[in-house]
Amino acid sequence: MMAKKILTQGIVQGVGFRPYIYRLAKDLNLNGYVRNLGNVVEIILEGDNIDLFIDRLPKELPPIAKIDSMKTEDIAREGFDDFTIIESSDEFSGVSVIPPDIAICDSCLEEIRNPKDRRYKYPFNACTDCGPRFTVIDSVPYDRVRTSMDEFPLCDSCLEEYGEPLNRRYHGEAICCSDCGPQMKIYKGPEEINSNNPIKVAADKLKEGKIIAIKGIGGTHLVVDAYNDKAVKELRKRLNRPNQAFAVMSKDLDSVKGYAKLSKKEIATITSNKRPIVVLKKNDNYNFPESLAPGLHNIGVMLPYSPMHYLLFDEGDIDTYVMTSANTPGEPMMITNKEILNLNGISDYSLIHNRKILNRCDDSVIRFRNDTLSFIRRSRGYTPEPYKINYDVNDLNVLALGPELDVTFAMAKDHMIYTSQHIGNTNKLKTLKFMKEAIENMKRITKINYFDAIACDLHPHFFTTKLAHEFSDEFECDVIGVQHHHAHSIALANDYGIDEMIVIACDGVGYGSDATSWGGEILYTNITDFERLGHLQAHKMPGGDMATKHPIRMLLSIIDDEDLISKYVDYFKYGDTEIKNIYRQLEAGINVGLTTSTGRVLDSVSAALEICNTRTYEGECSMKLESVAYYSKNDIEIPFEIKDNILNTREILREVVRLYQKGENKSDIANAAQKTIAKGLSQIAIENADKKGVNVIGATGGVFYNEAITDTCKKYIEENGYNFIQHKNTCAGDGSVSLGQAIVAKTKLN
Repeated sequence: MMAKKILTQGIVQGVGFRPYIYRLAKDLNLNGYVRNLGNVVEIILEGDNIDLFIDRLPKELPPIAKIDSMKTEDIAREGFDDFTIIESSDEFSGVSVIPPDIAICDSCLEEIRNPKDRRYKYPFNACTDCGPRFTVIDSVPYDRVRTSMDEFPLCDSCLEEYGEPLNRRYHGEAICCSDCGPQMKIYKGPEEINSNNPIKVAADKLKEGKIIAIKGIGGTHLVVDAYNDKAVKELRKRLNRPNQAFAVMSKDLDSVKGYAKLSKKEIATITSNKRPIVVLKKNDNYNFPESLAPGLHNIGVMLPYSPMHYLLFDEGDIDTYVMTSANTPGEPMMITNKEILNLNGISDYSLIHNRKILNRCDDSVIRFRNDTLSFIRRSRGYTPEPYKINYDVNDLNVLALGPELDVTFAMAKDHMIYTSQHIGNTNKLKTLKFMKEAIENMKRITKINYFDAIACDLHPHFFTTKLAHEFSDEFECDVIGVQHHHAHSIALANDYGIDEMIVIACDGVGYGSDATSWGGEILYTNITDFERLGHLQAHKMPGGDMATKHPIRMLLSIIDDEDLISKYVDYFKYGDTEIKNIYRQLEAGINVGLTTSTGRVLDSVSAALEICNTRTYEGECSMKLESVAYYSKNDIEIPFEIKDNILNTREILREVVRLYQKGENKSDIANAAQKTIAKGLSQIAIENADKKGVNVIGATGGVFYNEAITDTCKKYIEENGYNFIQHKNTCAGDGSVSLGQAIVAKTKLN
């Protein structure tokens, strides 16, 4: 009779994996035990059917479980007379991790809608196939005592389910019911409203046009009726968010189809158990107020993912709500009841519960471009599931801290990289504090207790760069600086396991190796190094960051023609004196650093076409430009000029202004400008790919969320015989910079 020990790593905790092992072993008449061993699961088997067990194990996994590695070894028989699940141990550290938060499953949803079920209308229903994981865990092994559910001892009925091997709640650490689990309450200001159905009260108040702060699984949303223009505008006023689009949640897929276009892949993603926000194009029946997503042709949409969301729709007759994060711009989403109840002047009511959120986690955001998925924000539903490094790297540990805006951090161990949830803008002290807390949390659940190097951006003044040096002192290790666009490109390369490529890297800003602001680059990259081969024409930025908020400044600098710019004086609310002052600033060279940013060029096109003259949120001018261009019906050609691998953007902008002053259609000019910039960058990439003997050209950076620019590059490059790649499992924007930093740093460590 055989005896073996099996160590499995992957997503094997909090997913019903141990109950599955128990049932499989009993089915094959095997004895032994299964237990959590740190962040690895250990299986001891004795019997005649062990080989059959090993064959079946990866083929019949629970819905959320995933095995990344499985090691077996022969051991001496101990003579077990049964198979059991035994108490967890903390003696092993592998590369497993708990799963992300998962949307309510169909079985749990059916229960909360069944009047005869004991969990009818209970907003915290969960089982081993669904519910919170990442947001409730404190440390591993994943047992109830190490989660925020520890404060809610199981009642006799739940305890019976928890101990029954054939029940889907067997060892489900998040299970509970109305007798033993968390409860919801509703408040008006600081005063509790006495109600046995607080969700119904909230639904009624939303119907009246009120603003409700609702505490969910990983944070808090501010919620209003999406059809109520007055309520939406009031929310904007209170948040001081005049133009940024609000995401919405609709009760079901049919509701979404009523106002948005959906491809098969978009349907599969929005209905998946990860339930991200998916950016969808508005259709011809779109009938929400313009205040919801002003000036845009698309809207971020998600479906319900918690029992509470479904109950909110069931208790009311509104099919779509605004659901936007409850936070001040750039700061973390609120998670404590004290914070939520102190949202004076923003929310009218607060719907809260008494379960602690241990790991704050924003909604994930996804956009498809030419049917290829790209993360705008990878967070709830995906974090902390790791990425695999698709290269031969050392087994040293690296902490990578990302850039400064839209930050995630990453921890690399062996061949895996754990990227954090969305952190945000670390130039805000509260966000930087949140980042430090999130790093400590991730260390606990991954059991990565030390680092051999800290990776960061090259920018010397980023808060993340300063933090890198603090950690280097703590762990007595080196800081490895990684150029911003090199990190972008390696995150992209890892999606495909490509060793080298030519990269078009386009975004708002990235600190260049020459200490200037880059953002429209053609690079040759491999895992350890990069070479800058070409770029957009460099222009002065009058007023520095002021030029990002007021694109007329960049437009004046790029065009450099007072006659062409004269007609815009009234539109931009800049008088002749102010215009002349900007020109004097340019001539004097005071606070006018150089930039090759594609974002600044696109902002300037938006300003030139009188689409957007003031940026009130990140990417606003460029996003509105894309939306205007989306409705173009006629092709206009704008020529481009390349000299010494530099694309002349001055002449492109001058032609945009000439066409607009001649009366050409605004949408057609916007479309032509985007395509010209894309073709010009692609041409430089093609010419350098030919010189380098490289057949792959990639596209990375936040500009490549723009579908039209991405499509143009793809078509132009493929027509010239080169392979075009784009992000398919990572963020084109800054959310995956930490991932690239970690890979580069691991390759540079001895």
